Amino acid sequence: MAVVMGLDFGTGSVRAGLYDSACGALIGFEQAGYDTRHPRSGWAEQSPLDWWAALGRASQALMARHGRPRVSALCVCTTSSTVVVSDAAGTPLRPALLWMDCRASQEAALVPDPPHPVMAFSGGANAVEWLVPKAAWLARHEPGVYSRAERICEAQDFINFQLTGAWTASRLNACCKWNYDPLQQKFFPELFAALGAPGLLDKLPTQVVPVGGVAGHLSAAAREHLGLRGQVLVAQGGIDAHMAMLGAGTIAPAQLLFIGGTSIVHLIHTENRIAAPGMWGPYPDALIANSWLIEGGQVSAGSVMDWLAGKIFGLDAAGQRQLMAEAARELPGASGLLVLDYWMGNRTPYRAPDLRGAVLGLTLSHERAQIYRAAVDAVALGSANVVRVLEQSGVPIARVVAAGGIQKNPLWLQATVDACGMPFDVADQENLTLIGAAISALNALGESASLVAGVHKHAQPFRRLLPDPGMHARYSRMLARYRAATEAVQPLFAGHGGSAP
Repeated sequence: MAVVMGLDFGTGSVRAGLYDSACGALIGFEQAGYDTRHPRSGWAEQSPLDWWAALGRASQALMARHGRPRVSALCVCTTSSTVVVSDAAGTPLRPALLWMDCRASQEAALVPDPPHPVMAFSGGANAVEWLVPKAAWLARHEPGVYSRAERICEAQDFINFQLTGAWTASRLNACCKWNYDPLQQKFFPELFAALGAPGLLDKLPTQVVPVGGVAGHLSAAAREHLGLRGQVLVAQGGIDAHMAMLGAGTIAPAQLLFIGGTSIVHLIHTENRIAAPGMWGPYPDALIANSWLIEGGQVSAGSVMDWLAGKIFGLDAAGQRQLMAEAARELPGASGLLVLDYWMGNRTPYRAPDLRGAVLGLTLSHERAQIYRAAVDAVALGSANVVRVLEQSGVPIARVVAAGGIQKNPLWLQATVDACGMPFDVADQENLTLIGAAISALNALGESASLVAGVHKHAQPFRRLLPDPGMHARYSRMLARYRAATEAVQPLFAGHGGSAP
């Protein structure tokens, strides 16, 4: 039996999955965690060495539990842009800036004059989460580190280097986060300089490999660290949520993938270029050749609920389940509370990293179940707001597939379905990213005629959730208040997103 391994480096842990190459069935799964530090408001850092150690623990345990099968290929997916600064040998010079780190808000606001054509692919500006603004922040605030850095890359590239000894970039990441033009197959050093990161091109991995291509082979040291044997091909992966499109099968136009977890990502392909104001993209050939990819998202989602129930209310897992049940008995909006879900800024459609969360309408009579319900509704309204902008921009949405940690919170899931007002096909498999990684690994092995063919071969089962028309009507009225409140508070937070050193 031929076996491939998918690796998904999420916000809090790495997940490793073994898959049967013949049928795509999951053989086994293991995960290992690592810590995040928040040294300042809006900052989030991790140690790249912690990722590598966690990968060793997860892979070793997985292989031992399943009799150490022969792994033919593996593929890595990571959060993006989680930015690593290292020397040429892959030794980190400082903690990595996690994807949710929003210290580079001032750098993200930089726009070249005259506008550079490649930035049309990102809606005319970069996002605070992306690699280039973070590199510019380092150049401005840590010039010594920036000068010494021989590599500034993403977690994706760092892990692949540790596996293979070769520095390669994913075309998916480069196109969506690095201002790379896949049509001309080039970077633009003059643009990096205009955006505050002079010399960045010399620090990037510039060998760009498409998803499903070959990034290299596992080194002897990496085989020992992971507990593998023989020659193991390393396939190029990319951004975790985007790779989940392969697992979900949402690669044709008009199929929206909704990944709900710590954050939310909305991803959809179009056949032709459609500009959707406030969204990221459209990106050409990022994941699938001859397609345009549009991305929406919410920075804080499940993290808002976890923060409220765990950190503020101090509830354990059982207490959180009880709170969820109590909140489910509350009608959306009935408490009079209105929450804005911008705990770490807004990704889309406002593209405002300095926005912050708010709870409006509090009285002494409110109870925690009502506050929790309002927070759930806020995240659902944020999703409905993204869908509304896409539809108003002329992006057709014929189907929505949902996956991720949202499946563990049925209140949040149904609220999102009701707020968006359209059916959701919910994946039976929680981690479609791992399946996408396995499909990419199989493609690199030549087991499928193309990446698209591999997606169709390993289609996943779904169950359908329908919206409640009455609830949708309530959420539609609430959405108007949500949008008005966002406009009202946004000026209060301008320039106060924690970007100063």
